[in-house]
Amino acid sequence: MGDKHVDFDTVKYIAKLAKLKFTDEEALKLAKEFEAILGHFETIDKVDLSDIDINEFDEVNTEFRKDIPETYEDKKKLLQNVKTLRDGAIEVPKIIE
Repeated sequence: MGDKHVDFDTVKYIAKLAKLKFTDEEALKLAKEFEAILGHFETIDKVDLSDIDINEFDEVNTEFRKDIPETYEDKKKLLQNVKTLRDGAIEVPKIIE
C-alpha cells in the first residue's frame, strides 16, 4: 500500500498530539481503519480524469448568508467555560511539537 503506512505507533502518536486516549485494541482497530481509508484514496488516485473539465460544473446555489458581525453583550457568560484567559484572549494548550 504505497509508501504510507499507519501502524499502532502512528495511531498512538496522533492520539497523544490530539490528547486522546485509546486502549491498545482501539488503536489497532483504528490503524486498520486508517489503512483501509488510505487504500480507498489510492484507488481514487488511479482514476483517469483527463477527460473531465474541472472548470465546468453544474449550477448550484452559491448564495450564502450575509456575514453580519454582532456584539455579544454578556462577555462573562460567553467565556464561562474557558480554562485560561491571557490579555482578554483564550489561551489554549500547545499541541504542535
